[in-house]
Amino acid sequence: MRGYLDRIRLKMRVINALFIRELMARFGHSNLGFLWQVLEPLVLALGVMASWSLIYGERNHGVRVIPLVLTGYTYLTLWRHMTARLSNSFRQASGLLFHRSVKPIDILIARGMLESIGVLMAFFAAYIPLALLGIIDPVDDYLVLLGAWALICFLTFGVALIITGVTHLSETIERFVQPVMYLILPLTGVFYMVYWLPPAAREVVVLSPLVQACEMYRAGLFGHAMPTFWDPWYILLWGIGANAIGWVLVLKAQKHIEME
Repeated sequence: MRGYLDRIRLKMRVINALFIRELMARFGHSNLGFLWQVLEPLVLALGVMASWSLIYGERNHGVRVIPLVLTGYTYLTLWRHMTARLSNSFRQASGLLFHRSVKPIDILIARGMLESIGVLMAFFAAYIPLALLGIIDPVDDYLVLLGAWALICFLTFGVALIITGVTHLSETIERFVQPVMYLILPLTGVFYMVYWLPPAAREVVVLSPLVQACEMYRAGLFGHAMPTFWDPWYILLWGIGANAIGWVLVLKAQKHIEME
């Protein structure tokens, strides 16, 4: 038992060291550093919020536009950044594998943690001043909001593992990843609320765990003011499945990593 705990502590130290290294490698020791990890999605989200407000006004289908865009765009930012950062990990950080304690999955976990924390901080960096100004209503249920974010990160990490594995095993598949990512954007739910849709379309889109995760995330912010459709167990089961498949693919792909 003691040896098992020692291995867990070692693994945690390795991931923490990789997290700090990734932070320093990406943002450096000077200038804005990690703050840019927060500012980058924040600036983009504020730009989209301003554009949507000009187009739709204060509300769209009875929903305030700014919180709708804020939740949707932070979700979309995590989805895009997580999959993009992880898919290139083996090529960019293969030299780290010369260290006996470092495994490929450790690099992926460290990068996933950085994206998850950074985008969540960007959400609150935008939410707090907007809430203080009365532009956004206070969060209705932090437990639901943060629980949804944990499920979103878990599910997105699993999808990113799958993409990482298959793209490393096949360059042909890699060329189709970005087009497919754009094609499945309607299945993320970031641009709409499910209750806006006709009943027939609603029954289809709620089959997507990405849509349900987005609905749960918004439920934490809006509460019962807006109808939402989500089941945390459904999202969790999809996340477990995605991570299990991704883990197998990563284990297979790591045998083909070329050391630099």
